[in-house]
Amino acid sequence: MDSKYVRQFKKGSLEMVLLCLISRKETYGYEILTELNSRGAQALGYAREGTVYPILYRLEAAGLIRCRTDAQAGRKYYSLTEKGREVLEELLRFWKEYTGWVSAFIEDCTEQEGS
Repeated sequence: MDSKYVRQFKKGSLEMVLLCLISRKETYGYEILTELNSRGAQALGYAREGTVYPILYRLEAAGLIRCRTDAQAGRKYYSLTEKGREVLEELLRFWKEYTGWVSAFIEDCTEQEGS
């Protein structure tokens, strides 16, 4: 059962994950979904078209990714823009600091539970 708080957290972190995937190479939606699921995202419940594609559209509207259509292949390919690369670098720096900070609180909380 996902509370609204867990869903909100997943949604925010998924934007960063999608930028990471797209930063590696030009890719298309199904390939993104496959990569997410092969790396365990289905357990977190967010590697579905109805979740991923709206985020891709939002990232494109924000100028963080670009989309090109390959009519012959029938696919839309996504790649990172320069602005997207800058935002991803900022998010990764933040994530490293943030997870360290949160982990310290979690350790304190779990130590208290064990007492």
